[in-house]
Amino acid sequence: MAHDTSRSHFVRGNFTQVDEPLRPPWAIPELQFIDACDRCGDCVSACPQKIINPGPGQYPIVDFTHQGCDFCGECVQVCKPGALKSDDLDVDQAWSVVAQFEAGCLSLNGIVCRACSDICEPRAIRFSLMPGGKAEPQLESEECTGCGECLAVCPVKTITFSNKYVRDQVA
Repeated sequence: MAHDTSRSHFVRGNFTQVDEPLRPPWAIPELQFIDACDRCGDCVSACPQKIINPGPGQYPIVDFTHQGCDFCGECVQVCKPGALKSDDLDVDQAWSVVAQFEAGCLSLNGIVCRACSDICEPRAIRFSLMPGGKAEPQLESEECTGCGECLAVCPVKTITFSNKYVRDQVA
């Protein structure tokens, strides 16, 4: 499948364009978001968790390295242009991102670590015992809310987030 690579994607070495920036919860689809968002920074200021930051072009992005999202909805409440929209702030409608474990995961490398599973409130992360005593993280993507708490507690920060629908189409 051919893609038209934008200059910004080319400069960043992103030739697949699969990984869109992680926008705040309840963001409208990316192209509409870029058109609607006036980059005012109100959602950045309103976020009590301080996980929404200005990203490339000053458009808001989410950073889970220190904290996860509690889906309070403050960002939606202050978004005047409507780039973040929700009628009922339903967590299931917040976004379609899910966690995935990268090769550097301590458990995948035989080091005992269950920090992500311990913090996961919906219990979307479980560990399966493998031969040799190694435990491998397993994600129930239907249970994952994409809150980011798992990344915030990960000692090696090897959890990434992707749109579960895009990932399923590419896989």
